[in-house]
Amino acid sequence: MTEKNDPASARRRMHSPNKKTKARALKILKEYKRVKRHARYVAMANGSSEDR
Repeated sequence: MTEKNDPASARRRMHSPNKKTKARALKILKEYKRVKRHARYVAMANGSSEDR
C-alpha cells in the first residue's frame, strides 16, 4: 500500500518518532510549498490578479 502524498498527511507524519518518516514528510511539505510559491510567482509575472 502506498502512502498519501498530500500536505495534510505529511503534517500528521511530522509527529512520528521515526526519522525516515519525518524526512519523507518534510520532503513532501517542501515540494508543496515550492510549487505553490512558483505558481504565485508565475501568476504575478503574467499580470494576473488571480492570487493576490
